[in-house]
Amino acid sequence: MSKELEEKFIKAEHVFDGQLLKVRKDTVLLPNGKEATREWIEHPGAVAVVPILNDGRIAMVKQYRYPMGKVTLEVPAGKLDQGEAPDKCVMRELKEETGYTANKIRKIATIGTTMAFSNEVIHIYVAEDLVEGEACPDEDEFINVEKYTKEELHTMIKDGTIDDAKSLVAILMANL
Repeated sequence: MSKELEEKFIKAEHVFDGQLLKVRKDTVLLPNGKEATREWIEHPGAVAVVPILNDGRIAMVKQYRYPMGKVTLEVPAGKLDQGEAPDKCVMRELKEETGYTANKIRKIATIGTTMAFSNEVIHIYVAEDLVEGEACPDEDEFINVEKYTKEELHTMIKDGTIDDAKSLVAILMANL
């Protein structure tokens, strides 16, 4: 893949180790032989899911996103626990955030969210043949589940109501 563009790792400095994120400051050797600094966020990875209800509507979650300072409309999603497989995580997150369990899931994409400063990838799924149940969000999550038609979602994408990148990709990749 274009080896002449690769940067070589020299050393790492761990700047911050949080519960979710780890911030690193690495020194690398550039293709021209000079050294440079790369500050980046280590992330465990995540899943996102487009839950298609039996009537064709899609279950979405509304929640407050502190870094953005606003309530957002998103597909259900969450981070991978250590050692957790994405297909197990997507079932867990779907149940936690919406209460639904899926009899059928299929992976439609894996995306790098912010490749310039993070190694986060999100595995995107479609969930179908859903069975309704009770949501069980984490104690620090406050979520409303709302159901929308494909047409309503497309309108909200076009007018900017839905501006979350993983949700945009998930909805569009699901061929909705």
